[in-house]
Amino acid sequence: MRNFFKSAKAKIIGAVTFVKTAVCRKIQRTRAAAYRLAVRSNTMLAANRAENFVDSGIKILIAVVIGALLLGGLYALFGDTIMPTVTEKVEDMFNFKG
Repeated sequence: MRNFFKSAKAKIIGAVTFVKTAVCRKIQRTRAAAYRLAVRSNTMLAANRAENFVDSGIKILIAVVIGALLLGGLYALFGDTIMPTVTEKVEDMFNFKG
């Protein structure tokens, strides 16, 4: 009877040790995976690969091109249509003989 309890106790201790070892392994793997994920995401967030510089450069180029088109359109409009009329009205105001 005594040998039965000793062998049962040894089996239970062996099973508990096996489960404990498996759980510890799983926890270590989970911690390692979480650490790798944290390191990878931290690296990705900290990476400055000139993406912002390229975006800013493209925005500046677009603004310059649109500004040049607007100025060219305004110059063409003022030069041919509005400026002769304004010049004529200003000369009429100064040549007023009342």
